[in-house]
Amino acid sequence: MGEDLHQSRRAVFASVGAGGLALAITACGSGTDTTTAGTAGESSAPQSSAPESGAPQAGGALAKTADIPVGGGTVFKDQKVVVTQPTEGEFKAFSAVCTHKGCVVGSVEGDAIVCPCHNSKFGIADGAVSAGPAEKPLPAQEIKVEGDQIMLA
Repeated sequence: MGEDLHQSRRAVFASVGAGGLALAITACGSGTDTTTAGTAGESSAPQSSAPESGAPQAGGALAKTADIPVGGGTVFKDQKVVVTQPTEGEFKAFSAVCTHKGCVVGSVEGDAIVCPCHNSKFGIADGAVSAGPAEKPLPAQEIKVEGDQIMLA
């Protein structure tokens, strides 16, 4: 009986640990970060119309053009994509998964897409590494701009 009780306790601890890990992973990876370009002292209101309940299908609206600041960008964590507007009317999209260790990038600060895990930085115009430890650029993602809508291609 002592051995069965000991194994039963292990099973309870293992399942509680796995459930807690799943909850922590879900909490860390959800939501849409709407950090945008700005200078010190300015506050940026959240600027995103991305749906909160999952990734849009190809062709579905991701954001409005007005949601993406000129010289900055917006991270859509649920969709794992970051959309930037390096110059007025020029929209780019990149994978939001950092090429260093696979973290989802956290923000766009000035002209850099920033990964919060190890502070890698990528250019908003081309996804190129501007500060390591990442060594590879963020892969480009296909988007379409129709009117004021930005859609995943």
